[in-house]
Amino acid sequence: MSLAVLASGTLIGLEMIAVRVEVHIAPGLPSFQVVGLPDAGVRESRERVRSAIVSSGFDFPAARITVNLAPADVPKESGRFDLPIALGVLLASGQISDATAVSGERLPVAVQDFVFAGELSLTGAVVPSGAALAFALGVQRHYAERILFYPWLSAKQAAHIPQLKVVGVSTLTETVALLSGQQAMQFAQPAPMTERAASTSCLCMSEVYGQQQARFALELAASGGHSLLMSGPPGVGKSMLAQRLPTLLPPLRTQQQLEVAVLKQLSGNATDALFTEQPPFRAPHHSCTMAAMVGGGRQLRPGEITLAHHGVLFMDELPEFDRRVLESLREPLETGEVVISRANQRGCFPARFQLIAAMNPCPCGYLGHPKIACRCTPEKIDRYRAKLSGPLLDRIDLYLVLPFEETFPTPHVAVEDSSTIRQRVQRCQQRQYQRQGILNASLQGEALDRYAALQPEALQLMENAMRKWAWSVRVVQRLRRVARTIADMQQSEHITAEHVALAMQFRDQSGLKY
Repeated sequence: MSLAVLASGTLIGLEMIAVRVEVHIAPGLPSFQVVGLPDAGVRESRERVRSAIVSSGFDFPAARITVNLAPADVPKESGRFDLPIALGVLLASGQISDATAVSGERLPVAVQDFVFAGELSLTGAVVPSGAALAFALGVQRHYAERILFYPWLSAKQAAHIPQLKVVGVSTLTETVALLSGQQAMQFAQPAPMTERAASTSCLCMSEVYGQQQARFALELAASGGHSLLMSGPPGVGKSMLAQRLPTLLPPLRTQQQLEVAVLKQLSGNATDALFTEQPPFRAPHHSCTMAAMVGGGRQLRPGEITLAHHGVLFMDELPEFDRRVLESLREPLETGEVVISRANQRGCFPARFQLIAAMNPCPCGYLGHPKIACRCTPEKIDRYRAKLSGPLLDRIDLYLVLPFEETFPTPHVAVEDSSTIRQRVQRCQQRQYQRQGILNASLQGEALDRYAALQPEALQLMENAMRKWAWSVRVVQRLRRVARTIADMQQSEHITAEHVALAMQFRDQSGLKY
């Protein structure tokens, strides 16, 4: 045959676009052309494919070779097209037959039953390309009934994706042997997942002395998935508390680990511990740009808010962030996702994270300090706090003003550690999942009315507070979610006035306004 068609794909953000790799060999002067809007990395595949075919003991045809990556209007990137292009050249030149061996039986199977992806080295070895998990997840969605031929190292990771059959290959020669029936096909098995990261095991709530209200607020935020803003003078423990929030969160479930691993790999920051039970913790510096926070780039990549998916985003020195960066948090805090639109690309990334923020009460940090005088003028304080807009503050569930305390370790006085608190948090979250399938912070619309209904006394208290402080409907809804979490922590089926009153204490913004 002079024409071969194989299935592959390209990534635009988190979405995979199905691509047909069409290889045509015709008489004429020797040439090798790749069309279909390829980038420089894809165009360079011509040299990699030529060397890999020769190094693997096959003949590279001295003819006019045209490779079309369809659809032609979608940009193509990455070296994952090397393997399908090389196989297409061998099929079109008749050097391999269209048969395979499945479970030891030789059966004729068309190449249309497979999906191919992998970068080739000059020696013919199949090496992993970037964002292997995101690509494999797209294969499972677009080619549910097909078998994925993948580099061996990536195949063990891709095997974690449910209902996806993956065959790991190490060389081009091995791939040809599988297709021609000379070798039996074996599906890759999932690589073992990693336990809770040891790097955070040294952080524990037992190291936090005093600040009892802050300890309760942190447990409340962890139990319901709520966002928290802490304000207080330097050294009261804001950063210390925020860094210990991940130690209170239950281990990630299998599906959550998979989603986190996909995003981590897509960002190019994948490590050996790709799958871990530890929720992600991201703490960007206040000088980060909006693109670094939200995501983007020439090739769409996730930002900090997406890399904190199913975990914690800690923003220390909150007013020091650029105003545009702060305002970019509005939609993700409300919807749990971020949509990035560019001239020729559009990508949607998940961003369901817990925002934990910390700030000083004024530029110098000592406003209201019992012993150190504040040096800031009213204008400076007003300008400092004005960086936090009303719409952004409306989207934060809990506010906490940490007072200065001269607290020292007290001998023979036991302080609860993270594992004890985490057990309570896990039981509270289990009640929420069993009742409504999501955490209280994600309740919306009808589900909020059904599962966070207030008792008559609690409803009257909420209405009076709404009129007195002119709270918006969004604020009232967030208060109801917090009250629902407090009721769950106390194992109460109904939301009473006591639960609402306690939730209202964490809505005091007096420490955030001048």
